[in-house]
Order: sequence, then C-alpha cells, then structure tokens
Amino acid sequence: MSASGLSELAEEERRRKRAPWGVTALALLTGLALIRNGSGQFDIGPPQPAPVAAPDSRTIAGTFAAPSAPLGFSVPGRVRIPAIQVDAPVTPVSLDADGWIGAPPPEEPHLAGWFTGAVSPGEKGTAVIVGHVDNRRGPAVFYGLGALRKGNRIEVLRRDKKTAVFEVYGIEVFSKAHFPGDRVYGSKGTPELRVITCGGGFSKRNGYDGNVVVFARLVAVN
Repeated sequence: MSASGLSELAEEERRRKRAPWGVTALALLTGLALIRNGSGQFDIGPPQPAPVAAPDSRTIAGTFAAPSAPLGFSVPGRVRIPAIQVDAPVTPVSLDADGWIGAPPPEEPHLAGWFTGAVSPGEKGTAVIVGHVDNRRGPAVFYGLGALRKGNRIEVLRRDKKTAVFEVYGIEVFSKAHFPGDRVYGSKGTPELRVITCGGGFSKRNGYDGNVVVFARLVAVN
C-alpha cells in the first residue's frame, strides 16, 4: 500500500477513536463552537443572507435520499463554490482551548477548515467546513458566503480522488448568543454539509455577533 494510503487509514483510525459526534455535539449546542475573529473593517461589509434564502420548514424537518450510497471516510483537500468564485485548499481544524471551532490561521485568509469532530464531506451525517469572512487586510475565503442562493453547488475534492457535490438548500445568519446547534449540526441520516463564517452585526469590541450558515445536501459524486 502507498504511503498516502497508509496515512489515510491512520487518519480514519484516529477518527474512530474520537468521541462520537453526538457527544461532541453537546459542546456545540452551547453556542460556543462558532467561528470568530472577523475584523469587519470595511465600509460595505460582507453580504448577508436574504430572509427568503432560509431553509423552509419542509426542508428542515424532512430527510432526503442521497443520489448514491454515502461515501466512506476521506480527508477533504479543496472546496469550490463557483457562484462566489471560491476555490480554496482545506486544512483540518478542531475545537480550540475555549471550545470554539478553530478557524484556519488568520494570516492565511484564503484557507478553509474542515472540522474533524464531524464526518468527512460525503459521509453519512453532517460535515462542517469553516473559514474567515475577512481580516484586517481585506476579504477572506468566505466573504461572499451570504450571497449564495438555493440551488448553488459546492464541490468538495477529497483525497480519495472523489468529488462530493452538494446543493445549497438554505442560507441563514444566526446570533452567536442563540445559536441553534441541534438544527445546524444535527444529522438527517444522509450526507449533508454546513459551510460557516462570521456574519450579522459588527462591533470593534465584540467582532461579529453572528454566523452565516449554508445548508447543503449531497446530490452527486464525481
């Protein structure tokens, strides 16, 4: 077996030894495990989701069959969102010492992060990809996330050479103080994806007061 294959197996074994997603979710439900550190230093600010972009009640409550069997575990290497011209490398991130999902280093604003406490994109369950909206130098990887619309596609290129293609079915901004962790992170029993960045109002003292969350489901595997 190649070195890359051995590395993939080792990563899968480490993933299996982590706390189950349901246990990790207890920390996320506190509303602490959110993305932070946006600067908000721009006159216009990043686009925010329109009310009509939120998932409808049928979508929130329902379950949907994936076009094929869920994929196995594989570390994501790149995320593409053609509608907002995102084509970014992905690095693994975990919870930091304060219980937040650790975003990529702020000095690398065009790098996205895959949360290793969840499934990998394409597996059964809810995968999570995060990234900065901006930094003091300007817009970052997910600056345009709030401009997405239902039906837009998100492509996640995995190390197993498969591309998991997700279709957006909702975009919403949530207050960090009242973040609905069960709704955002909960599994629907099928492969889903959440893409998250900072959003909402901004103050110099507290930064962004919310998070933009994109809801998407697997629709194809290339």
